Amino acid sequence: MNTYIALLRGINVGGKNTLPMKDLTGILEGMGYTDVSTYIQSGNAVFRSKTKCSNKTALEIGSRIMESHGFKPKILLLEVSELKAAIENNPFRAKEGKGLHFYFLEAKPNNPDITKLMNLKSVSEDFKLDGSIFYLLAPDGIGRSKLAAGVERSMGVAATARNWNTVNKLISMVGA
Repeated sequence: MNTYIALLRGINVGGKNTLPMKDLTGILEGMGYTDVSTYIQSGNAVFRSKTKCSNKTALEIGSRIMESHGFKPKILLLEVSELKAAIENNPFRAKEGKGLHFYFLEAKPNNPDITKLMNLKSVSEDFKLDGSIFYLLAPDGIGRSKLAAGVERSMGVAATARNWNTVNKLISMVGA
């Protein structure tokens, strides 16, 4: 059995793209996946599959959500090894789990605009790009952060972010 982590982007935000986690569980189970568990309403799921999953799998999950809920979220699928590597390569040691963010990028950016990011960065913020993971340390939060708002545009690829607390919860859910 293969274990995967599904990160859904832009669901249950501001009353839009509503997808209860019990519905997501039902969709995944209906597709034949087992041991499905979810974490908070922002679209995090862990499941097991007898077969290897791919980007095609993420598109299929998105299509099922479109059929049942009328919108198709962007979904990134991670293998356990990818999540472990993201944690192990984390360059920051934050005491506050909500101040450290992992942006999981759809692909390694070809031409990221690091200069633009440096110009957006506040004094308290720091960041590092490592392959297809963008780490953002924002101890003052990301709500008003110009750097956080500019990450995806500067990377040139789709991304979805999770804070340190969520990343740690997800790795604990897979039993790693």
